[in-house]
Amino acid sequence: MTPQENLARLGIALPAVSAPAAAYLPFVRTGNLVYLSGHIARRNGAVWTGQLGAGISTQEGQAAARGIGIDLLGTLHAAAGGLEKVRRIVKLVSFVSSAPGFVEQHLVTNGASELMMEVFGERGAHARSAVGVARLPLDACVEIELIAEVQ
Repeated sequence: MTPQENLARLGIALPAVSAPAAAYLPFVRTGNLVYLSGHIARRNGAVWTGQLGAGISTQEGQAAARGIGIDLLGTLHAAAGGLEKVRRIVKLVSFVSSAPGFVEQHLVTNGASELMMEVFGERGAHARSAVGVARLPLDACVEIELIAEVQ
């Protein structure tokens, strides 16, 4: 199945590219690589704030990461000129706002990683880092950036 068919099967509509909130670009393409800037978690149209392990559960964090994954796909669609032009998701880097003692950043990040594989199949399998941090911009609970190879 194509990425578009997989999105339709999953009931996912891609959002438009969000305008940057500071001095950066939403993506940069160099050669066959597209680098997507970090996207932060949103819930009900607002920044999803807080820390994992202090009011936000691992399962909620996974949902936040999946939502970010959808936003990343919207940006990637614009950057590549369509998801069918994506050859491979190369790397995903996740930053998880973590309370002291929270050690499930990898499980939170699965929300986005699993989505990439659902949409792209084998081409969605990627290298990855899941990092716990004290705080993120705007007090977001999760931020994720992505690198993809395109045609």
